[in-house]
Amino acid sequence: MAARPPAPPGPGGGLRLSAPGRDPLTVAVPRPGATVTVDVFGDKVEAVPAEPAAHAWCSEYAGADVRLLHMDDPATRRPVDPDYALPGETVSFADGFPLLLTAVSSLDSLNSLIAEGDQAQEGPLPMNRFRPSVVVAGTAAWAEDEWQRLAIGEVTFRVAKTCGRCVVTTTDQATAERGKEPLRTLGRHRRFGGELVFGQNLVPESTGTIRLGDPVTILE
Repeated sequence: MAARPPAPPGPGGGLRLSAPGRDPLTVAVPRPGATVTVDVFGDKVEAVPAEPAAHAWCSEYAGADVRLLHMDDPATRRPVDPDYALPGETVSFADGFPLLLTAVSSLDSLNSLIAEGDQAQEGPLPMNRFRPSVVVAGTAAWAEDEWQRLAIGEVTFRVAKTCGRCVVTTTDQATAERGKEPLRTLGRHRRFGGELVFGQNLVPESTGTIRLGDPVTILE
């Protein structure tokens, strides 16, 4: 198996913003300073604003007044959901856990199920509907349901819980048009308890860098 992680941040932890038709902008990590309170899925979190140029760049592109913020102390600012966390585990601005893993084979299986249903015209869905941090290839469909611990390259991870999906997955990431899939098909085939499941939430057990093509080893 091999992992497909996102591109790493820039030197020093900064970001390079880019978008079609826009000049790119390199944003440095903000200097320590006054924080503002932000709401992340109901959690109140303190964060440091980026430079004004970053706010302007993002606002112009989004067509709304927005700000770019930096979590200056990810080790203490926001704990992982205590129902699934071990002592000391934290998360930054992600939904609920540090990383979300999905599998190419599981998406293929889901798209096959969508094709058999009454909303077949909405498929096949791309992986970006599920906004994963890491995508793995070379596994059996839904094999990730049984994983408890794994290593990606030099980093080990604990599988905290399956990922319950919300209505955002029904939104085309390019056009913002909304349909019924994948929730309709997940509801028929992937309902675990009260959640419609696709993907696994991960918490790192060690520090390090994961890279495109890293081998994936299932530990438990």
